Amino acid sequence: MDLSDYFEPIKLFQFRYADKGQRKRLGDVISTFRDESHFPQFGKVDLAIVGVKEDRQAVNNRGCSLAPDMIRDYLYMLYPGPVAPNMVDLGNIKQGFDVEDTYFALSYVLTSLLREGIIPIVIGGSQDLSFANYKAYEDLGQIINIVSVDSCFDLGKTDKDTDSQSYLSRIILHQPNFLFNFANIGYQTYFVDQDAIRLMNNLLFDTYRLGKVRADLEEVEPIVRNADMVSIDISSVRHSDAPGNGNASPHGFYGEEMCQIVRYAGLSDKLTSIGFYEVNPSFDHNGQTTHLVAQMIWYFIDGYYNRKHDFPLAEKENYIKYLVTISGHKDEMVFFKSKKSDRWWMEVPVQTNLKSKYERHYLVPCSYQDYQTACKDDIPNRWWQVYQKLM
Repeated sequence: MDLSDYFEPIKLFQFRYADKGQRKRLGDVISTFRDESHFPQFGKVDLAIVGVKEDRQAVNNRGCSLAPDMIRDYLYMLYPGPVAPNMVDLGNIKQGFDVEDTYFALSYVLTSLLREGIIPIVIGGSQDLSFANYKAYEDLGQIINIVSVDSCFDLGKTDKDTDSQSYLSRIILHQPNFLFNFANIGYQTYFVDQDAIRLMNNLLFDTYRLGKVRADLEEVEPIVRNADMVSIDISSVRHSDAPGNGNASPHGFYGEEMCQIVRYAGLSDKLTSIGFYEVNPSFDHNGQTTHLVAQMIWYFIDGYYNRKHDFPLAEKENYIKYLVTISGHKDEMVFFKSKKSDRWWMEVPVQTNLKSKYERHYLVPCSYQDYQTACKDDIPNRWWQVYQKLM
């Protein structure tokens, strides 16, 4: 797999970590594309950083193309966790003649990495790059779930060109379509048209208001655990914690809450790509935002190396099976609890001829609260949403 033609190398001598005497930092552990003659070898690589200096379709946030190297500057300064990551940094994708060329290059690179079982960590750039990330799964013929951590839905108007606030519409309308479910975490109602909320409900997508999520952050874990791809808009973090964004708002997640969400993503056996977008160094204060995103990536790496490998169900003896009878429901509701991690899943009925098509989707990550809901003779919303799609 020769991808070097798509990338430009990183100028490591400009990074602060290079001046440090102790050679134990991430910058020393990560195999980086430093010059044209030394493109990283993949071998048994687990994770790959892909920078994309693309912001031509950014809305109110031009300048976010400068973020990848600024984030690396802080990331490379951090010390690894208990497990030194086996990862590479492929450098920055060369900007195409137009934005569609950049989308194509990014999609091709991500498809190649996914085929090798390598998880890409995309550092943008603007969030419309999420469309190129989605396209990588289309090239694999894989039906996926997307989770976006964002203060709005990015539906935009269908008659406009794709930009950072309308990429989701392009994903939804794109044919053939490989999107099974979309979930938004942390939307703020005053940023969202009520028609858009109704549309998301009609499409059976999952939307979670910021206040509800922050009231019980642990309930985010099964949402993220159900994702194949996660897209993070830094504007979902409040301005006081992440000022480096042209659309920053007084309200949003705290930095430590976002780090927890990203760690949940790392822990998920199902998740195979993640992207960090809309960081704009020109609005930043003392590198506060780029430093935060570097720490978020650190938490993702830490989560990845703490995966329990208990999904999908393979060895039934590693799970406790629970059957719950619901009044007026002909079939018992089936729950599984992992003995390794104490995490929960529920099985949603699906027609036999569709099982192979939806084999990654009818076993739905859930929480203990969903099991308690069923025990109270009520159907969990999470179960009902998936059931409607499979029927």
